Amino acid sequence: MFVKKNDNKNNGKSAPNSGAVTTIADGTTINGDMESETNLRIDGNIIGNVYCKAKIVLGESGIIQGDVHAANADVFGTINGNLVAKDLVCLKPKCTVNGNINTDRLQIEPNATFNGQCKMTTDQSNEASTSKVRATEQKVELNIHEN
Repeated sequence: MFVKKNDNKNNGKSAPNSGAVTTIADGTTINGDMESETNLRIDGNIIGNVYCKAKIVLGESGIIQGDVHAANADVFGTINGNLVAKDLVCLKPKCTVNGNINTDRLQIEPNATFNGQCKMTTDQSNEASTSKVRATEQKVELNIHEN
């Protein structure tokens, strides 16, 4: 009598909701690695690695003890581990990152703390290297005047 219509447009797989945000509230501690398909806001503690295919926002009270992999990251809290982002990392005031950063673009605001090395992975760095090589290949002519 009651039949539920089955919509097979996604072949049984549900597409992630692009507007969805997973939130880890202040006072919550997660032990272990974590994965998310959608945006992720962390105000609690994560002891383990975090993998996010979208944007991560680490709130002021948020602490991650492990590596972070994301498309983009806004860091207000503390990361004790390496941070890898495909596009943009923003280190906000009062944040602390104790680890290396690998990203295309990095923005560090005043009063942010970053202890580590940064590797920029954009194609622009290759273009800059090429133009430096071209500049050194050009001959420079000096005119010397004696008094």
